[in-house]
Amino acid sequence: MFQIAILGGGLAGLVAAIELGKKYKVLLVEKDPYPRHRVCGEYVSNEVLPYLQTMGIHPLAEGAIPINQFEISTHSGNLIKTKLPLGGFGMSRYALDNLLFKKATKMAQIKFETCTEIKFKNTHFSIATKESNTYTAHYVIGAFGKRSAIDKVLERNFIQKKSSWLAVKAHYNYNFDPNVVALHNFDGGYCGLSKIEAGAVNACYLTTYKSFKRAKNITEFQQKIMSRNPLLANFFQHAQPLFENPLTISQVSFESKKPIENHIFMIGDAAGLIHPLCGNGMAMAIHSAKLLATVFFQNDFNNRNLLEKEYAKIWTHTFSRRLQSGQWIQKVLLRPALAKASFKIAKIVPSVLPKIIEKTHGESFV
Repeated sequence: MFQIAILGGGLAGLVAAIELGKKYKVLLVEKDPYPRHRVCGEYVSNEVLPYLQTMGIHPLAEGAIPINQFEISTHSGNLIKTKLPLGGFGMSRYALDNLLFKKATKMAQIKFETCTEIKFKNTHFSIATKESNTYTAHYVIGAFGKRSAIDKVLERNFIQKKSSWLAVKAHYNYNFDPNVVALHNFDGGYCGLSKIEAGAVNACYLTTYKSFKRAKNITEFQQKIMSRNPLLANFFQHAQPLFENPLTISQVSFESKKPIENHIFMIGDAAGLIHPLCGNGMAMAIHSAKLLATVFFQNDFNNRNLLEKEYAKIWTHTFSRRLQSGQWIQKVLLRPALAKASFKIAKIVPSVLPKIIEKTHGESFV
């Protein structure tokens, strides 16, 4: 019997385990061991840096790269540069997840198993795994990312709809400005570039299936479709891959989700996925876990209705406008004519771009 069970050990799940483990008996179920790579932009907003430091996590001391400049280009390579209002740092999920995992092992019981069934009855959840184990918990937290088999088990609305998006990520050796995070648009998607620890460059892009199907494979897509943007052409021509094969994730959904479903508290991408072009998904995942822990600490543990009400309220207040801003920005950038017009305005009025960035980010917290 556990007081809280967390399903999923990404950033949100690990932070929740560390925080809630201070007061409660916590179980974290994650299907794969650490360290490992994940499909992710790997740029983290500094809004979470003070909080990470209070946890004893010091990314910059572990080799993370400070980033304070942002570049964005149109499909044709027209480039705009600006200073990031808060700044951030580049660090791989391989490294950051592992730092948090080491902390979490001291605060929670961690099982590397695959959840196959969740049932809620009266006051408790029953969780079954592929490994033929069953766990019981008063509360369950869903931290299983963008899209999971657990979403199907729970019959969540968004999982019933086909998504038109897929994501690809790999690390490269490339001569890239370490202070910059870049976002380069191409026909049907956009690609983020930023340096991470040990000097590698993370390249992660999101594209529609419609655009991707115009090529036979990832290599051809990068050379023939993405490289119509001259800045991406230069990157893929000179960058040396560090992975044997890129990592991919399919059916990336931006459909709306609920922060609580079937009495399960959702955090990170399981609660809502901000468009990757906003570069704030990692910070939101960490922040959502912190918010949930605060709700548990400040309210009666046995009052399920109150906990659900308070978390839904604070999650919506903190993140809903960011998600809406991300949807609006993506719609603009994916339409070449609108993107071109927006870039002209941003060049005439340089203060516009930092203001837009601020709409997808929050303030620093501890």
